[in-house]
Amino acid sequence: MFNDIGALELVTIVVLAILVFGPDKLPKVVQDVAGFVRKIRAFSDSAKQDIRSELGPDFKDFEFEDLNPKTFIRKQLSTNEDLRDIRSSFDLRQELNDVTDAVNGRDPEPAPAGPGPDLVKKPAAPSSEQRTPFDADAT
Repeated sequence: MFNDIGALELVTIVVLAILVFGPDKLPKVVQDVAGFVRKIRAFSDSAKQDIRSELGPDFKDFEFEDLNPKTFIRKQLSTNEDLRDIRSSFDLRQELNDVTDAVNGRDPEPAPAGPGPDLVKKPAAPSSEQRTPFDADAT
């Protein structure tokens, strides 16, 4: 719940609590806060159970954490077979090496993949009759 609170911040909160409530009333305040948190958790758990029962048996494995977009996307990417195949066939290191070779003017190593257009290899320069004439007035 409080994953981003450091030790110094926690000590500061405790010192402020002691100064505001005093050492005599602090245990009672802590008990009240803990009871309030328990009541909120119980309320949210009962609300979740009510929603699940109203949705019916089709949504018995529904988790409210799946409503978080990051969790939803991670779950969808891990269960889709086509995306797993694409992810396993993509070699980022080889792609970066091919781009580096193309930028440096070296011939890239032949890719182990099947036939297809070589998008990394620099195309041959067009001959003079294929070039369009340059018109300074048109630009």
